[in-house]
Amino acid sequence: MHKKPSCVVIDDDGILRNLMASLMRSLEFEVVGEASHAQDGFRFCLDLHPKLVLLDINLPESNGIDLLGQILKLEPAPKVIMVTAEPTAERVRTSLTMGASGFLVKPFTAAKLIAAINHALDMQL
Repeated sequence: MHKKPSCVVIDDDGILRNLMASLMRSLEFEVVGEASHAQDGFRFCLDLHPKLVLLDINLPESNGIDLLGQILKLEPAPKVIMVTAEPTAERVRTSLTMGASGFLVKPFTAAKLIAAINHALDMQL
């Protein structure tokens, strides 16, 4: 029996966060943390070493792009898929240049999430 890949979901929208976590569970991921704030999300990443992080750009009291930089310094660094309702060219370019493994625009479908995960983790769900 293989171990499920782990995931942390960081989004201030509780409904969307719960939806993403449910989708990840249905895709056989172990959701080890759900956070609405950057500080809580970073703590999950630091303590639990997820394989994948779904990270909202607009977070209270912080910026997901700044948090991306902190998360990618962890060892081992998880793959991070950025999530936003405001996909400006600058945000997309900055996120990908910093090392994000993908980008999802809200609202998105389960198929788009799966495609982003497949690309980020080089796997086929």
